[in-house]
Amino acid sequence: MAAKRAPAKKGKKGGGKRIPWLKIVLFGAAGLLICFFALMQAVRSGVYGELPSEEELTSIQHEQATLVLDRDGELIGKLFAEDRTNVKFTDIPKHLVDALVSTEDARFFSHQGVDGRSYVRVFFRTLLGRDKSGGGGSTISQQIIKNLYGRERHGLLTVPVNKMKEALVAQRLERMLKKEDVLVLYFNSVPFGENTYGIEAAAQRFFGKPAKRLNVQESAVLVGMLKANTTYNPRLHPAASKGRRDQVFEQMAKRGHFNEVQLDSLKKLPLVLNYTGGDALDLYGYFVKHVNAEARTILKDLGKKSGRTYDIEKDGLRIITTLDADLQRMAHVAVHQHLAAMQPKLDSELRSAKARTRWEKSMERRSNKKWKKNAKEVRELYDHAARRLDTLTYRDSLWHYHKLLNGAVLMMEPATGAVRAWVGGNDHRYLPYDLVNARRPIASTIKPVVYAAALERGLHPCTYLDNDKKTYAEFDDWAPDNFDKDTTGGQVAMWYALAKSMNRPTVDLYFRTGVDTVRNTLKALGLPTKDADKPAMALGGTDIALKEIVPAFGAFAMQGRVVMPQYIVSIRDAQGREIYKAKKPTSRQALSANTAADVSAMLQRAVDQGTGGPLRSRYGVTSAFAGKTGTSQDYGDAWFVGYTPGLVIGTWVGAFDNDVHFHSSLGTGGQLALPIAGKVLKQVEQSPELRNRYIRSFTWPEDHQPDLDCRSQREADVLDRLINDVFGGDKNKGVDTVGPERRNIFDRLFKGNRP
Repeated sequence: MAAKRAPAKKGKKGGGKRIPWLKIVLFGAAGLLICFFALMQAVRSGVYGELPSEEELTSIQHEQATLVLDRDGELIGKLFAEDRTNVKFTDIPKHLVDALVSTEDARFFSHQGVDGRSYVRVFFRTLLGRDKSGGGGSTISQQIIKNLYGRERHGLLTVPVNKMKEALVAQRLERMLKKEDVLVLYFNSVPFGENTYGIEAAAQRFFGKPAKRLNVQESAVLVGMLKANTTYNPRLHPAASKGRRDQVFEQMAKRGHFNEVQLDSLKKLPLVLNYTGGDALDLYGYFVKHVNAEARTILKDLGKKSGRTYDIEKDGLRIITTLDADLQRMAHVAVHQHLAAMQPKLDSELRSAKARTRWEKSMERRSNKKWKKNAKEVRELYDHAARRLDTLTYRDSLWHYHKLLNGAVLMMEPATGAVRAWVGGNDHRYLPYDLVNARRPIASTIKPVVYAAALERGLHPCTYLDNDKKTYAEFDDWAPDNFDKDTTGGQVAMWYALAKSMNRPTVDLYFRTGVDTVRNTLKALGLPTKDADKPAMALGGTDIALKEIVPAFGAFAMQGRVVMPQYIVSIRDAQGREIYKAKKPTSRQALSANTAADVSAMLQRAVDQGTGGPLRSRYGVTSAFAGKTGTSQDYGDAWFVGYTPGLVIGTWVGAFDNDVHFHSSLGTGGQLALPIAGKVLKQVEQSPELRNRYIRSFTWPEDHQPDLDCRSQREADVLDRLINDVFGGDKNKGVDTVGPERRNIFDRLFKGNRP
C-alpha cells in the first residue's frame, strides 16, 4: 500500500521559500557600518594621506597679496600668487556673518565641526528627492579644510575619503579655535573667482570698498557667489547674481534676521556694483611692474643682510611708492583722449597712401598658417576708446595693432627724482611692452643738451650761428636743412635757434662745440654717448628713452644737478613694521648752474615764442614752463619735454614700427606729443593742491642772470662771409673761443658776435 503524500505547505506560488528581507537589511547595514568605520579608521590613521595636526591648524597663515600704494596710500596695484588680503573679526559686519551662517551652515554655532542633521537632509532631500535646493552637507569648518587643502583623487573612494578627511580635520579645527576665529579663517580663504581669495579682496574688487563697509545687499551678493563663483559673478551674470542674492535674503529671513516687509524691500533693490578689479588697476600696470622688479632686488638684498627671506607674492607686504595717483590718472586720460582723436586722422592718411597693401606684401614673405588661413573670429581688442569685442580676420587684427598710435608719459620731481606718473603705453594687459624704457629716435628733443654743451664750452645765448645751407662733404655730402625749409640764411642768435628748433644753426653749433665736449655733456646727464661723434646726433639722430631724457631735463631745472628716478619710498611687512626705507636721493653736478639757467631761459622762450607755443595758445597754460618738442625723420616719433623746478613731464607718441606715421604736420611733436602734456599741465594749474605741490618759479644763481637781450637774426657781413668761406672747414674740427663780449677780428675767426 502506497504511503500517503504529506500535504504541501501553503506559501508563494511555485512553493519557494520566503526571503528574509529584514535579516538582509540588517546584515547589509552592519556591513556598511563595518566598512564605514574601517574606512574612517584608515583615513584617521593616514592610509590616504596624513591629516593636518592640531599644531599646524593653529598656525595656519594665509598667503597675502603685496599691496602697492601711491604716495598718499591709495592702492595702485597688487602682487600676488593669489589675490588675498586678510581681515580681523572686528572688520566683518554682523549682517555678513548672518548671511553666511544662514545660507551655508545654519547650526554653525551649535555643532562641533560636523552637522549630522545636514547629512540626513542631504541624503533624503538632495540625493533621494533630487532637490538641488536642499544644499550640501558641509559645514563652514569643512569648507575651510577643502579650501585650504584641496581634494585628492582615490578612485571609487574619492568622495567618501575626502568627506571623511574634511569631517575629521574640521572637528580637530574646532577643538583648537573659537567660532569667531573659524569665521575669520573662512572669510580669509574662500575663493570668489577671478583669482580673488578672501572677503576683503572680493569687497574691493566688486564694490570698491573694504569688507567692513559692505552693506547688507552687497554682503548677500558675495555670500551668494560662494555656491558657484562664476555662475553668480555679478559682473558677468548680473541677473543670476541678483536671483542668488535674493535667495540669501530669504534664508536670512527664515533665521529671523528680517521680517517679511524688510525682505520684500531688500529684494526690490537693484544690483549695484563698483567694479574695481584688474581693470581699475591696469592704468598703473607699467609702473607696478617696474616697482615689482625693484622691490624684488631690495628684498633680496635685505635677505642677504638679515637672513630673513620675503616672498613678495605671499607675505602681504606694503610697498609705498612715489607715484601720485592723481597725476597718473590725468596722464592716462590725456593719452587716450588725444590718441582717440588722432588715430582716425592717421588711418585716413594711411588709406590714402595704400599703406596696408604695402604692409601685406611685406608680411607675405614671412607668413604662417594663420596668415594664409586668415580665419574670421570674434576677438577682444584694445583701441583708444575702450576694450571691445569685434569680428575680425587674423590679418585685420594684426593690422589693427600695427597701425595703432601708442603714447607714453613720464613725470618726475627733478629735486628728488620721485616718479609721479608713469604711462608705459596704451594698455598694459594687451600691449605690455613698456615704452618709457624704449629707446627711440630722440629728434630735436636732444638739442637742449647740445646747446648746454656749447654753453659749457663758453658760447653765449646771444652767440650768432650760421643759418646758411651747407653740404658737409666729409659726412657723405650731408646737407641738413631747417624743418620749414627757410631760405633766409644769414645768422641767428643761439637762443632763437633753440626756441625755433632750427637745424642748420644747430649743426654749426655742434662743430663749434666739439665732439669731446658734446660726449662729456651727454655722459654727465646720463644719456647714451655712442653717436656723439656723428653730427646728425645734434638733430636727434640717436636713440634715447623717456626714462633717460626726463632726468636730463630735470638737471636744467635744478641748476645743473641731476637726480636719477626714484620709485619706492618704503616697504612694510604684513604687521606694519618698516623693513626698508629709501635713502635720501643723491644728486651730482652734471652742468654748471649758469649753463642750466641759460638753457632754461632759452627753453622758456621756446614755450613763449617758439615750437612749444601751443602749450600757451591752445591749452592756456600760464605758469612759467620751459620745454622742447621733437619730431623724428618722416614723423616717426613725436616728443615733448616740459618742466618747472617742481615737475618734469616727458611725452612720446608713435607707432611700434617707424614705417607707420603721418605724412603731414599732424605728426610733429607740437601736434602729437605736446597736447598730452598740455592737457595734464592745465589740470595741474587748475587744482590748488597740485599747483601748490608741483609748480615752482625758476630761480637763477645769485651771480648770474640769463642774458637773451639781442636781436634774433642778422645778416652776415662781408668779413663774416669771407671767414666762413676760408675757415669753414676748421669749424668741423670743433674750434671755439670763450667769452661773448670779444669784438675783434680774431674773435670773428672762431665765433659770431653779439650786435
